[in-house]
Amino acid sequence: MTNNKYNHANEVNDGDRFEFGKNWIKYLDDFDNARLNDAQDSLKDMLHIDRLEGKTFLDVGSGSAIFSLAAKTLGASVVSIDYDPNCIECAINLKNKFYKDDDTWNIIEGSAIDKNFMNSLGKFDIVYAWGVLHHTGEMWNALDYIDKNVKENGSLFISIYNDQGYVSRVWKLIKKLYIVTPKFLRFFILLPCLIAIWGPITLRDFIKLKPFSTWKQYNKNRGMSAFIDLQDWVGGYPFEVAAPDKIFSFYIQKNYTLKNLLTVLGGHGCNQYVFQKNKIS
Repeated sequence: MTNNKYNHANEVNDGDRFEFGKNWIKYLDDFDNARLNDAQDSLKDMLHIDRLEGKTFLDVGSGSAIFSLAAKTLGASVVSIDYDPNCIECAINLKNKFYKDDDTWNIIEGSAIDKNFMNSLGKFDIVYAWGVLHHTGEMWNALDYIDKNVKENGSLFISIYNDQGYVSRVWKLIKKLYIVTPKFLRFFILLPCLIAIWGPITLRDFIKLKPFSTWKQYNKNRGMSAFIDLQDWVGGYPFEVAAPDKIFSFYIQKNYTLKNLLTVLGGHGCNQYVFQKNKIS
């Protein structure tokens, strides 16, 4: 059981946190093997692996739990954790559908910024936290705590929002405004964001005589519909960012080596990192 000071419902009601889990539940309504295959391919490509037999996999902030499922189907023993009760429901539903009564997939509700909780989980061959830790409200603490969960020679696969300077600061204000606005009025914040983000992309598609092609293909590339992802982006608060050099320095000091990197080239979105924890000689 996690510390009582970490209460998801209270933070949502107080306007301090966005409910990602409700959108993930909707996302799983349209779950198919193509989405699972995309998740498997992502793990294979970034981790440079074909299978995960004999490996342990910690999914920090499991969200839809599709990557937990992907790791399990690749052969790993999996622990899925999330702070959002709706995300825990997603993980339970997927497990019951594909691996019911399998004791090599465990699902635990808890916070990535609860140090005692994280320490209680133990160490893993692979720790995975995609698009999660920048929403904790204590990103650097979360980045520190997950270090303790990585075995020597183990892999740490994280993605963190890129720091765009003043643009990121503006988005932080918009996100805070969105979650404190009554739900029936949020569309009036969402609409200009939709135009700002998707207007240039849609115009480009029309010029190429492929109207809305990017919007239609978004689900395959990102794993959820463009509109739901837009809601998650605009409402995604807490919100923190980091430039790649900050992440590099942080983990190099902790005796890691960078093994793989996929950046957004200074733009909007998440930079992805795979580090290996060096064995202490």
